[in-house]
Amino acid sequence: MDLPFSIDLSGRTVVITGAGGVLCGEFSRALAACGARVAMLDLNEEAVQRAAADINRQGYCAKAYQADVLDRAVLERVHQQVLADFGPCDILINGAGGNHPRATTTQEIYEPDQIDQDTVTFFDLDPAGISFVFDLNFLGTLLPIQVFASEMANREGACILNISSMNAFRPLTKIPAYSAAKAAVSNLTQWLSVHFAATGIRVNAMAPGFFVTQQNRDLLFDQEGQPTARAAKIIRGTPMGRFGDEKELIGSLLFLVSPQAASFITGVVLPIDGGFSAYSGV
Repeated sequence: MDLPFSIDLSGRTVVITGAGGVLCGEFSRALAACGARVAMLDLNEEAVQRAAADINRQGYCAKAYQADVLDRAVLERVHQQVLADFGPCDILINGAGGNHPRATTTQEIYEPDQIDQDTVTFFDLDPAGISFVFDLNFLGTLLPIQVFASEMANREGACILNISSMNAFRPLTKIPAYSAAKAAVSNLTQWLSVHFAATGIRVNAMAPGFFVTQQNRDLLFDQEGQPTARAAKIIRGTPMGRFGDEKELIGSLLFLVSPQAASFITGVVLPIDGGFSAYSGV
């Protein structure tokens, strides 16, 4: 794999949740190419098995594990499997997350005089849907840390990298639960960076902007592959005028997990968004 730069992670065990997806699959490939043993966790067993097999075909070291990040008992079982396969975790990357239609409004702006039977307003949002999205993103970050970080204290180069979102800086219309949950992930990152500082565990986060993934492709492009109205609005609000490529996250990933390059960096939430979070629209 071509990397923007390389760090030596030989002998290190990396645990990545959400590793069957586009972004965390790319993270897994990059870290494996740096010599790490990569434990790839995902609820979608078929996707994560396929991703791990691709890494192993390239001569690197990865293994897939089916795991629900909201089930601590399952995470504990997977933890024991990873210990047996690769040893204690050195680097934990929390990439599992996502949104759900039940936590999404139909309108960007509440317009009481333009509501029909199919309109989902803020007042119609399903509490169960909101809880699911918040739990998936926030508890789905917190629980793997509780399980895997317990063995990371005082391990040289130990670090945690959470995946927040530019939503944590500038909440998007229609998706209040996802935006709030990612803001909570950013806040948790800072809290943990203080809580774990004396143990040597660094805790940081990346906040990606708009990247095309399996989850959002249908929202950003129509059946002919043309940008939707929402996609066009995103591009207008991104000073660099395009979506990001998943490979453009790798430099920041390698920097933040590097014990040489980032040894004095903790509690940082780094936007990687083409300027979206900095742009006022004027």
